Amino acid sequence: MSEQLKDFLTIGDFDVEGKTVLFRADLNSAVIDGEVQMKERIEENAKTIMELSEKKAKVVILAHQGRAGRDDFLPLEQHAQLLRNFVVDLKYVEDIIGPTAREAIKNLDAGEVLLLDNVRMLAEEILKKSSEAHAKSIFVKKLAPLADIYINDAFSVVHRSHASVVGFPMVLDAGIGRLMESELSALERAVHHIKRPCVYVLGGVKPEEVFDVIDFALESGKVDYILTTGGIGNLFMYANGMIPMKVDNDLLESVSRAKRIQRRAGTKIKYPWDLAIELDGKREEIPVDQVKPNQPIYDIGQKTIEKYSEIIKNAKTVIMKGPVGFYEKEAFAKGTRDILKAISNSKAFSLIGGGHTSAAISTLGIDRSKMSQAHVSLAGGAFLRYLLGKPLPGIGVLRKK
Repeated sequence: MSEQLKDFLTIGDFDVEGKTVLFRADLNSAVIDGEVQMKERIEENAKTIMELSEKKAKVVILAHQGRAGRDDFLPLEQHAQLLRNFVVDLKYVEDIIGPTAREAIKNLDAGEVLLLDNVRMLAEEILKKSSEAHAKSIFVKKLAPLADIYINDAFSVVHRSHASVVGFPMVLDAGIGRLMESELSALERAVHHIKRPCVYVLGGVKPEEVFDVIDFALESGKVDYILTTGGIGNLFMYANGMIPMKVDNDLLESVSRAKRIQRRAGTKIKYPWDLAIELDGKREEIPVDQVKPNQPIYDIGQKTIEKYSEIIKNAKTVIMKGPVGFYEKEAFAKGTRDILKAISNSKAFSLIGGGHTSAAISTLGIDRSKMSQAHVSLAGGAFLRYLLGKPLPGIGVLRKK
């Protein structure tokens, strides 16, 4: 086990044969026209599930999909079908804590796997309560007596104090799954054991999140370059008088904060030299100083790609959050694709995270297996909170007592 994970028990620390293991997975996936899409989360969680099954554990999967009131809030029947691509004999019940679910758990044989329904269909799952309070919930009281061990492999939900995340570890022997191991190990290495030069590549369209990341990185004193891209890069360039841009009242505070960050960061922050705009429905690259008011800016240009790639090439640690441009449009996917390629070719240890960044890798068909020095996090909110040094309740309860 890596030094970073010494505070946790892993699957290897348990004798799971014949034991009932409550396994918190993250199967939450995109839903298009009511159809759940196959995503890396399902495939990666399946690997740990199969390991437990092969070790003759009785595996009971706890998972969620979407949020109540949204179109993606669905039962897990489709997830069961997708999981069967990897876990052939998986069982599924449309129940969570009722007689059907409890009977199915009791009847499991060694090596069998059971998926319960969407845990967020239980109102108390998402109540804002402490781990101690969640441990006393009906949810935990109904299922915990039927189990021997709790394993959490869903790093993407550890920032939430939900019953399935923080309640069960309070009353059962608990540890982390293989996906959680890789997430924590990579984050610890990239955030707390940084090798320099350290480069942040920041994009996307959520300024407050990126501002928080920059402030935290500057405070640590361990960042050498911050490469701005995407909507964030455009906002910084506008704040510095480099490009014209339409700014509504909601963005005025963001512009002010960008100016404050620029004064603090100085030459550590880098901006694009050229940009890709849409002209007559096509990509056209122009120097930054030629951007006109209200021109749609969708990507960085080739000169910027080359300069940023050179900085990345010489880095020893790279942290990327947010797509570089409007990658959903093929004409403007070049920046995101080429920067990810530069990271992949770099000898630096790289951490790539944020839901949209992970989605971009999938959409662009980038082979994760060839990113040998990079860890692609499958988490969004939890990834961000870890980057900011904020507490993660689902991690705290898993530390060795």
